[in-house]
Amino acid sequence: MTAYVLPVPPTPSVAIANSGERFAVRRIFCVGRNYAAHAREFGNDERDPPFFFTKPADAVVDSGIDIPYPPLTENLHFEIELVVAIGTSGFRISRDKALDHVWGYAVGIDLTRRDLQDAAKKAARPWDWSKAFDRSAPCGPLVAARKSGHPAKGRIWLAVDGAVKQDADLAELIWPVADIVSICSEAVELQPGDLIFTGTPAGVGAVKPGETISGGVDGIGTIEIAIGQPKS
Repeated sequence: MTAYVLPVPPTPSVAIANSGERFAVRRIFCVGRNYAAHAREFGNDERDPPFFFTKPADAVVDSGIDIPYPPLTENLHFEIELVVAIGTSGFRISRDKALDHVWGYAVGIDLTRRDLQDAAKKAARPWDWSKAFDRSAPCGPLVAARKSGHPAKGRIWLAVDGAVKQDADLAELIWPVADIVSICSEAVELQPGDLIFTGTPAGVGAVKPGETISGGVDGIGTIEIAIGQPKS
């Protein structure tokens, strides 16, 4: 048995719908600008190929929790996303085989410190501090693909205190799930436990302490989190 000098941290995981089991999370990949309207609202060309950034696995948290307003920001943004859970490893996966590697799907929120991201863009620096912070990847329960199928269309939405802010259809994805899995696997060997946040539609915006974010994807599920006061 391997001995460690410090206690081994708990394994990050995501709930599974209607089950006491959980899905252990290995890595989190996120796709930028994968809805044309969202790309346009930030002044980008929707024809650009997809690009990826990452979050640490322990950024994932369950639906239903309170998340303290994070430090170093005065402009915390919500981004609703379809999340893909990888169940079978693969490297340079062809598009026609990509969905065979998907275990299931969930609804996630990519929380973003937008002011830090804007500063990083202007300085041509990495986005890590704007994207990869504590509790920045809330994720609802996973639904196995054998039950949900592989969603190619259906409503994806987000509301703040009940007021709808994002409202689109998965059919608007520039790069559908099969493409995203295939393209991601060109750069890394995907492994069981990897999550891919597939991009957000237009309508992203700021959220404040005391507000509640809810959202969902037709046929997959919903998510709800509350934004609390900053930690002192």
